Amino acid sequence: MPPIHSAREIERVFAALFAGPYDTVLVGGGDEPLYEPARPGRRGRIVYREDFVASALHEVAHWCVAGSARRRLDDYGYWYAPDGRTPSQQAEFERVEVAPQALEWVFADACGLPFRPSADNVLSDLGPSPTFLDALRQRREALLAGALRGRARIFRDELAACRALRSSQSVAG
Repeated sequence: MPPIHSAREIERVFAALFAGPYDTVLVGGGDEPLYEPARPGRRGRIVYREDFVASALHEVAHWCVAGSARRRLDDYGYWYAPDGRTPSQQAEFERVEVAPQALEWVFADACGLPFRPSADNVLSDLGPSPTFLDALRQRREALLAGALRGRARIFRDELAACRALRSSQSVAG
């Protein structure tokens, strides 16, 4: 099956599933990722970097991990320290990123795309720690073994269905 390479296609899938019930859309073109909750007269927006598919999947993963209270807060109320973190800040970053990055991996699988773990700390010149990589693998395995639920499961299933439909259309054409 050919992979889903278009961030716009991922936006369409997200909108079809969640724009109505959650009053939230996925939007590319951002300089930095950003989540803005719905407000009176304005839909919520999940903004991802430029037109990067991996960024779109990652930001949807954060949205799926966030509970209803967090989805009412700008950027879900999450802590974030920019690039150049101390070792303790990096350890905290990796701790909180296990859930969304494991979910991003599941979404990338559904799209037929590779997943690349991110330490998001370029200035340190260090990649993801072995502990983080192991935690990601374990969390992904748990998700695939039945822990995938709710919005995340719906999104993953629809991505896989869209990919399968594209594949059948390319065979029929």
